[in-house]
Amino acid sequence: MLTWADLAAGTLARQFPAGTDAADVPALLQQVGPIQSQTARSAFLGLAARHPGLTHDAITAAYESFAIVRGSSLRGTVHTSVAEHHPLLEVATRLGQRALWARSLRMDRTTLEQVWAGIEAYAADEWRTPGELAEHLLGWLAANDPDARPAFSGNQGRYVAFGHGGLIRRPLGGDWAGQGAPGYRTAAVLLGDRTALLADPDAATDALLRQHVAAHGPSSRHDLAWWSGIGLTRVDASLARLALPSEPGPDGRSYHDVPDAPAPRELTGVRLLPEFDALFCAFEPAGRERFVDAAHYAVLWKQANGQLLAPVLVDHRLRGHWRLTGSARRRRLEVSLYPGGRRAARAEFDDAASAVQLALGVTIDGLDLA
Repeated sequence: MLTWADLAAGTLARQFPAGTDAADVPALLQQVGPIQSQTARSAFLGLAARHPGLTHDAITAAYESFAIVRGSSLRGTVHTSVAEHHPLLEVATRLGQRALWARSLRMDRTTLEQVWAGIEAYAADEWRTPGELAEHLLGWLAANDPDARPAFSGNQGRYVAFGHGGLIRRPLGGDWAGQGAPGYRTAAVLLGDRTALLADPDAATDALLRQHVAAHGPSSRHDLAWWSGIGLTRVDASLARLALPSEPGPDGRSYHDVPDAPAPRELTGVRLLPEFDALFCAFEPAGRERFVDAAHYAVLWKQANGQLLAPVLVDHRLRGHWRLTGSARRRRLEVSLYPGGRRAARAEFDDAASAVQLALGVTIDGLDLA
């Protein structure tokens, strides 16, 4: 039977891979899987934590070339992935968010596929703002389905307009690591046609879930359903087709793995992870015990507003949170470590702070450790 420590060691071997060229941003992201990125800096910090020395310029260049892309996808949240994986995220989003779209639009004469095609046609030739997409959606419904009764307004309307997975986003001004206003374009125009995948959602689901297991596993069916936003019925059907080996875990669930999984790995030292890091968010809440103690879970995860503090990884556990203070290029690092377990020494934060500096293009001129 697998223990929580076994599961953690299995995941760490994939999330902190040895032998990957740190300068090859797409190769690293392909290996560790999509990074949840509604906080724009998350991709920069997440990649740099896995390969310290990775620079802000290198990650920005990968975005600018569309080798890596950002879009609203799994569970309706923003993710950064390699371009090749984006169609898989799109299919999962269409499946997982379909019921929400149907409830939100309440259409009589048209299908969701027609609505999505209309949005993608509108965003094919230029970057569109969320407001423009929402205005287009309402106009399209008025022209094509006048009896529809959209059940949204304001910010929700803007979210619905770009949340089907078929668009990618970029900042319309400012830095890729900043929270500037986004614009959206049609993914198929920029990344290539994905008609075949859309026509075979089972094959796309199989590829996506296998990729999750390869990057984050061993994974339970509940982990896969939560992360992908796809229901358990479809996840179970995919697992039956994939026929991955599995073992019982500490919570009585079966944990699936790829046959060629790397040997388990235990890390030492400190890493400063981003908000919504995969060591937390790649797993269903009950399965996050592999990396975080129950007493610390409620500190990191602010369930009232859905916010997650940036975690500190000490060896193989999430044992604190951190932030940068100030708004100029010179910042100060504040770290709060939780009681219990090994307490990292001040000197152990030097390399982690250096990785953050290079990834964000800032200077950290002091550490406050509590």
